[in-house]
Amino acid sequence: MITKITGILNRVLDEEVRLQVGPLEYQVLVPDFVRRQLQDKHGLEITIHTDEYLDGNPMQGRVVPRLIGFITEAELEFFELFCTVDKVGVRKAIKALVRPIKDIADAIQRQDAKWLTTLPGIGPATAEQVVATLRRKVTKFALMPAAGGAEQTTSVPANVDGKILEEAYQALMSLGHSPQDARLRLDKVLAGGAKFHSAEEIVVAIYKGN
Repeated sequence: MITKITGILNRVLDEEVRLQVGPLEYQVLVPDFVRRQLQDKHGLEITIHTDEYLDGNPMQGRVVPRLIGFITEAELEFFELFCTVDKVGVRKAIKALVRPIKDIADAIQRQDAKWLTTLPGIGPATAEQVVATLRRKVTKFALMPAAGGAEQTTSVPANVDGKILEEAYQALMSLGHSPQDARLRLDKVLAGGAKFHSAEEIVVAIYKGN
């Protein structure tokens, strides 16, 4: 399985990019938020993190392997998580991700199904299913730095496990903090670079800093 490709960006089309790697040109499907970050990178060497899936209907005798590309591993991880939602397949997920991952994760975390319906192909029922399935799994993506172009390599806070981060967020919520305030407090304490091994350590550090 191809997990990462580095090559010269030859073309940026509506739903795909073409990468020149030696004598070979690779077709890589990309969501719209990725396409926007790459559209001014023609002729430059870029690296794309990839996943593969089989496109087509085996019953009709035609199945084509496809590559899907993202600029960071965290974006790829979120995409794979998004695809675990019932009735959200690979193609629907690609079309839906027109906004930065941070924005989508933030909406899921605050359970804003109405906002999610603004994503292509995501109706009210699917939006509610996305929230129900993912709202306790996306904290680390909601804390991602704002997108800064293809050169950005920072993904999610590296000094704490994602599950611990989620537990700390839920703990702050149970203590009466709003979703926005909880994220701001997490951002602040994680910015110090300290290593945390439990949600309790994070919450204690937040209140010590007040």
